[in-house]
Amino acid sequence: MTALDLSSPVAVVGTGTMGQGIAQVALVAGHPVRLYDSAPGRAQDAADAIGARLDRLVEKDRLTAAGRDAARARLTAAGTLADLADCSLVVEAVLERLDVKQELFRALEDVVGEDCLLATNTSSLSVTAIGGALRNPGRLVGLHFFNPAPLLPLVEVVSGFATDVTSATRAYETARAWGKTPVACADTPGFIVNRIARPFYAEAFAVYEAQGADPATIDAVLRESGGFRMGAFELTDLIGQDVNESVTHSVWQSFFQDVRFTPSLAQRRLVESGRLGRKSGHGWYEYGDGAERSEPHTAEPAQAPAYVTAEGDLGPASELLALIREAGIQVREDEEDHGTRLVLPSGGQLALADGQTSVEFRDVVYFDLALDYRRATRIALSASQDTAPQTLAEAIGLFQALGKDVSVIGDVPGMIVARTVARIVDLAHDAVAKGVATEEDIDTAMRLGVNYPLGPFEWSRRLGRNWAYALLDDLHLRDPSGRYAPSLALYRHAYATDKREGSTS
Repeated sequence: MTALDLSSPVAVVGTGTMGQGIAQVALVAGHPVRLYDSAPGRAQDAADAIGARLDRLVEKDRLTAAGRDAARARLTAAGTLADLADCSLVVEAVLERLDVKQELFRALEDVVGEDCLLATNTSSLSVTAIGGALRNPGRLVGLHFFNPAPLLPLVEVVSGFATDVTSATRAYETARAWGKTPVACADTPGFIVNRIARPFYAEAFAVYEAQGADPATIDAVLRESGGFRMGAFELTDLIGQDVNESVTHSVWQSFFQDVRFTPSLAQRRLVESGRLGRKSGHGWYEYGDGAERSEPHTAEPAQAPAYVTAEGDLGPASELLALIREAGIQVREDEEDHGTRLVLPSGGQLALADGQTSVEFRDVVYFDLALDYRRATRIALSASQDTAPQTLAEAIGLFQALGKDVSVIGDVPGMIVARTVARIVDLAHDAVAKGVATEEDIDTAMRLGVNYPLGPFEWSRRLGRNWAYALLDDLHLRDPSGRYAPSLALYRHAYATDKREGSTS
């Protein structure tokens, strides 16, 4: 099954931001496009707005004047649904209400031909439920674009329970012909991105609620250590706290209030107070004229230790040893291999976050996971009230000697980046095991849809087969609510035998 022919008219119903963006994508690809909106005059207003954006593309040399003129000639505002009768594809981008979408598609079935492909741009509703109201649900597919649709490449192509394979394939190939990067997924709450991205927000909020660190510090650690484009607090301020919480709540309810997707009480209070983010002038941060920038907690300069003793393999943090040597600090090797830690001159220990707490061990400081320890500009450290001040000072001085800013947070098991990445990896493995999508499509979706520095399976391979499972298992022992219980899929992955090497790893 191939993509729609460029001569085939495409209709977009609903002319808000997403509807206009989708229409522009189809238009620039070469299709005749018809806009329809139930509110009088809105379709023409949307056509005018798209025309203005085409003008800007010409100004930026991203579209020729001839291309703009041809596109404008292909764009029309439809007065009634009947004007869409000869369309080969109708994309719906109306209000996120099941009854509204079902009513629209029932009306379209009475208008368009039997071979017309119907698509919903829903981000939170079930494609299966929308199609359940149709005489022929097999031709309904989800085409979930990301905002702004003309710029972001990802499109989730969602097959409902009754969607025909031919419909999904044609939608997939059409999205690709439009210059997008489609990924195929089953009809599951949140699809790929909004399902697997939940821990990115949830764990940041959980650390804040536990008074482990303030929003500016958590965001800085996620960016400067984890390699994420934005931190969770600044990103939800950009998205809108009400919008982000609504998606979280929808996924949670759709999974029958699965504790892994529980919304944040702190975010609920923010929404209730009207602090919705940038659009309201304040959210987690203040915006507008005169607003002061919130700065992350950064430790004062401390003396670097003269040497450290390496006990065992530091695993994902093993490159630290080379960085320490390059900084002129001696690394002594402990041949007895007691564990996976660095011993400081004071006798205190420094260990990669593993889901345990500093208070459980005598004089241990934990450091957080980094995407790339060489390129990271900030490292978070975690200590308890019982940690010796000299141990913490040596740990701070060590990372400062490596050129890193240091943020000291509370005694939070799994810290910030480590617990976030572990949970994302877990949800990704669980999604593959349940037939939601392939590993490749999940990695593509998370990199393109939310700009993650690595896809979950890229993280998983880099960190090692057992890493995420071990960390979550430790967290689950300390919080047996089920939030951190590793999935069966992750357990199987952690303990599966690597047939190439004949052992588990």
